[in-house]
Amino acid sequence: MYLKDFEIRWSDTDANRHLANSAYLNFMSHTRMAFLMELGFNQKTMAEHEIGPVVFYEHVYYFKEAFPGKPVKVSMEVKGMSEDGMFFEFHHNFYDHKGRNFAHCEMMGAWVNLKTRSLTGLNDVFLDAFNNIEKAEDFKVLTKEHTRKFTKVPKDLV
Repeated sequence: MYLKDFEIRWSDTDANRHLANSAYLNFMSHTRMAFLMELGFNQKTMAEHEIGPVVFYEHVYYFKEAFPGKPVKVSMEVKGMSEDGMFFEFHHNFYDHKGRNFAHCEMMGAWVNLKTRSLTGLNDVFLDAFNNIEKAEDFKVLTKEHTRKFTKVPKDLV
């Protein structure tokens, strides 16, 4: 499990003076990118390979409020990945300064080719990096069908 430390800043709070929904998303995104950077997925290498991550969904479950003044930790576990690395599922947990879990998130995403703007698998260098990391105990190999679990279609106003 990967862990990242954060301080809840005044700008991370909402009108109720607790951690804002947008801050949860920002903390998770920052945690994912820090993890990926440690694997070699930095701005330079992703630009060289013309790839970038996209999010399909993030389902956040809030258990308790979090307030400024105490540090928090955000975890990330790799729960699933397709054989070619195109699709991935990560789970996050939020912990207060005493180690109590106050929120959980399940997210799924994929890699997009920034030139063709279409989904793409990972090259061998990036795929090898993922194949050599510790995965969640209940890790699963993802298929395209897993990405359709929460399918929604757009409804135009026209």
